[in-house]
Amino acid sequence: MSLRIVPSTHLDFENIMLDVCIIGAGLAGLACASELAQRGIEYVVLESSGRVGGRVATDHLDGFLLDRGFQILLSEYPEAKRVLDYGALNLRPFDAGANIWLGDRFTTIANPLKHPQHALQTLFSPIGSVADKFRILTLQQRLTNMSFDAALQGRERTTAEYLREYGFSERMIERFFQPFFGGVFFDAKLHTSSRMFEFLFRMFALGSATLPAAGMEQIPLQMASKLDSAKIRLNSPVNYLEESSNDAANGMNKGMNKGMNVVLNSGEIVQARHVVIASDWNTAAKLSKNEVSVPKSCGTTNVYFAAKEPPVQSRMLVLNGTGRGLVNNMCVPNLVAPLYAPEGEFLISTSIIGIPKTDDETLLHAVRQECQNVFGKQVQDWRHLRTYRLEHALPSQESPALTPTERPVQLSPRLFVVGDHRDTASIQGAMVSGKRAAEQIAAL
Repeated sequence: MSLRIVPSTHLDFENIMLDVCIIGAGLAGLACASELAQRGIEYVVLESSGRVGGRVATDHLDGFLLDRGFQILLSEYPEAKRVLDYGALNLRPFDAGANIWLGDRFTTIANPLKHPQHALQTLFSPIGSVADKFRILTLQQRLTNMSFDAALQGRERTTAEYLREYGFSERMIERFFQPFFGGVFFDAKLHTSSRMFEFLFRMFALGSATLPAAGMEQIPLQMASKLDSAKIRLNSPVNYLEESSNDAANGMNKGMNKGMNVVLNSGEIVQARHVVIASDWNTAAKLSKNEVSVPKSCGTTNVYFAAKEPPVQSRMLVLNGTGRGLVNNMCVPNLVAPLYAPEGEFLISTSIIGIPKTDDETLLHAVRQECQNVFGKQVQDWRHLRTYRLEHALPSQESPALTPTERPVQLSPRLFVVGDHRDTASIQGAMVSGKRAAEQIAAL
């Protein structure tokens, strides 16, 4: 999919009062723009970088597709299903399960309802007791029978507390839940809200973890392709916001046309009746003069390799069930979506929870050594492609962060803020926050 966007050289908005100025072309900003467009409300999107998508990005290197950080799209996200054309994205699903390294051998756990061929292996795998496996099935049944809203309204505590209260053994928590959901939350200790856990467990159970065939960045590219490209201005970082009054719209009552000035680093000014801050949470706090509370950030480190042979033949995630070492999980993306690697080669994605304090060379050596302990001497032939250190990969959602689940998106009569820090820390949360802001603007 190709997208034509007009880079900003000059805004040409002098003496024009726009309806809405959206700061940021990530998923939340694009979702807000899409909803405004459908309602016939004029807008412009200002993006500081040279691309759309925010944290959802894919780099092209030597024929490989490198998503910035291991990312997936859960196919059952309601807002994603409404907004995106899944057929055009050509979503490729992971198998519903995981291969778990126990220090001396692998074991497999899979959803027996989706992969009945793995049912017995799952039942007797040594990651937990037989009772633990039946608890997973009863939990899945309970959550899938809930409505979407109900799954986000249960009593909130940490995910670790929730799992223990449900009766899961420590072995099951340590060998499966911590590496699997810890890798999803970027939270190894599972302090993340139980509401987030129930929400995501339900999404995994009902649908599939997928990759767009041509990389995760196809999601924002598809969203942007449905908008007027002339209204998305790249390379346009915003310096600050200020109140303004302008009677250019009808030459009459200034009060009716009072809005805000969006002052760019270039000195250019965009005047708008409403401003939507759709940037990261730190920038949102700065532009809103600390009206936005800043959550802690959850970070991740992603190290990519190229190999002539895959270390596994599975479309499942590989989890580190030992509780030791740096690497939490790994996968071979082109076994799921073939375009992620050129023909005859394989892409190896290894993920670490957090940001190691070592330099890149030391980190790379440690990751190689850990992988060699698991997969043998073939790792010596892996070619390092790139390392991503993503300090602000997700907003922390430690309990009680999701009470309430939806945080306000309107800060003042003219100022709004959107992003996954206003909802669940997910693609779903980012999209729905943008939609909420557009709906509230339309109702004014």
